[in-house]
Amino acid sequence: MLVTVVCAVTAALCNALGSVLQRKGAREVPSDEAMSPRLLWKLGHSAAWLGGIAAMLGGFGFQVAALSTGPISLVQPILVAELGFTLVLSAMLLGASLHIREWTAVLGMNSGIALLLVALTPSGGATQVSGPKWAVGCAVTLLIIGTFVVVAHRYRYAHRAAYLGIASGLFFGFLAVLVAGVTGLFPDGAGAVFSAWQTYAVVVAGPTGFFLLQATLRAGSLVASQPGLTLANPVVGIGWGVAVFGEDVRGGGWIAAEIAGFALIAACTVLLARSPSLHGAAGAYEGTDGASSSADAAGSDTSRDGTPSSDRNHENH
Repeated sequence: MLVTVVCAVTAALCNALGSVLQRKGAREVPSDEAMSPRLLWKLGHSAAWLGGIAAMLGGFGFQVAALSTGPISLVQPILVAELGFTLVLSAMLLGASLHIREWTAVLGMNSGIALLLVALTPSGGATQVSGPKWAVGCAVTLLIIGTFVVVAHRYRYAHRAAYLGIASGLFFGFLAVLVAGVTGLFPDGAGAVFSAWQTYAVVVAGPTGFFLLQATLRAGSLVASQPGLTLANPVVGIGWGVAVFGEDVRGGGWIAAEIAGFALIAACTVLLARSPSLHGAAGAYEGTDGASSSADAAGSDTSRDGTPSSDRNHENH
């Protein structure tokens, strides 16, 4: 169990560093350029962006190690530590302006996840499940992810980043589910691994998640995208772990604590969503604080790119 926890925490740290470095590299290219192979070629010339890719791959490796030694409903919630790591690293490397509101919300989210994890105390579970369960679980998960992507493209700047962050978090949680399906076949040898459809699904889902993550990082600030990106991931892990893999969780009086954990997470999510950093064009820039955002909205007729601020606010709402 200790090995599982250490690997999961290390994966969270690597993922956070990867997100911050990729965001740093993404800011070096024009923000209005659409995601394309040409843009990825440009990003490939950024040392920060390449460092972020290396960190992300390292995080994936540690996550595989964690999933091969412990239940998915234990591993994925631990990855919420990525949010705290990301906030600290974004302040150090991106000049992000973080306020008491953000820190309070993040602390509450972490506390909620911890309470939920202690209350659930997941264990056991099947390493392999039937085809129909896989089919239903995959269909429901992909439908929810697709819905968030569609909704995201109705907005711009911080709100788009927030919705895409949720979609990315759900997708990476789904990728972890596929990886768990593969690691469950390790005891059966290489033949079983390379003959399983989950192995090839990971090969396809990996680049897809990478592309979605790039769109998320370019949509707006990490303060907007990272909560959803981080917290949606363990929700998928817990849901699949209990409903599909049959992992055991505690019931009885612990259900009250589980509900309290969910409620705390939801309340803090709403608190963060109401943060000034998530409103208007200001949310697209790391160095913008709530005061300057309010001043810009009240006293400035145009934004940084010359677009009337009222037009941008209309686009975001």
